[in-house]
Amino acid sequence: MSTPFPFGATSTGEDVTAGVDLTGRTAVVTGASSGLGAETARVLARRGARVVLAVRDVAAGQRVAAQLPGEVAVEPLDLADLASIDAFTGRWSGPLHVLVDNAGVMATPFGRTAQGWETQFGTNHLGHFALTCGLRNSLAAAGDARVVVLSSVGHINGDVDLDDPNFERGGYEPWLAYGRSKTANILFAVEAARRWAGDGIAVNALNPGRIASTNLSRHVPASAAPASFDPNGRTGISVKDIPQGAATSLLLAASPLVAGITGRYFEDCQIAEPHVDGVRRGVAAYAIDPDRARALWALSEELVAEART
Repeated sequence: MSTPFPFGATSTGEDVTAGVDLTGRTAVVTGASSGLGAETARVLARRGARVVLAVRDVAAGQRVAAQLPGEVAVEPLDLADLASIDAFTGRWSGPLHVLVDNAGVMATPFGRTAQGWETQFGTNHLGHFALTCGLRNSLAAAGDARVVVLSSVGHINGDVDLDDPNFERGGYEPWLAYGRSKTANILFAVEAARRWAGDGIAVNALNPGRIASTNLSRHVPASAAPASFDPNGRTGISVKDIPQGAATSLLLAASPLVAGITGRYFEDCQIAEPHVDGVRRGVAAYAIDPDRARALWALSEELVAEART
């Protein structure tokens, strides 16, 4: 495959946004109190954007905001609680140019969100689904908005179970649940891109790569990490630092090079190739299947609507 963008696995967020001026644009980054979210917010702010850190831990968000240049705000947002999401979208006013759906949980013990959804599916997918849909009018008002959805190579571990998305019939396994939630992230991007193309909203998903150290791994003892977590890259995964891990998000959020691209899955600052068995790279066919994307959207709408009644 030819290389359409002059960046790769070792590029940083600073690299992919060099020369970009985001003055006059507003960005929301979820989970921006640490790790990839904090780095994404930092670079966006450095490029001139007004940045809103949407975080569960407001005090931690304020500590990050204090280190950032320009106009930066901190807003409470708990993606595991629909009431918090609705409060955030209800407070929002004005156009929104960039939404980075960055926050997430990984390989958690079995649990349920405030609405009774399985924790990983509920937080990683349904929380961001409700948030992004709730901000759609503001995204449309921007005229050329971008939504960036963080998925993972872990999506190749499993397709979404549309009949039992919340593990109500048992059989919970942390990595399977994580993989399914990350597949849901990609399917959401595929269908949102289709639905919202007329509003000028580009929606893309990405795999940030295996990052050396972030809070996402807090539930994962080193001895419990799957084979995909290979620091020597033998399984197709090499370890990145946080600036490298944020690069693909920032490419999609800010670079003019990806203008007009929507409904795609990226990794290492490139459009991903199809997944091949035995290599933990690429995008699984089921994760970009338009029929499954439509079915998941309908299910997600139903689950969110039921939770609001």
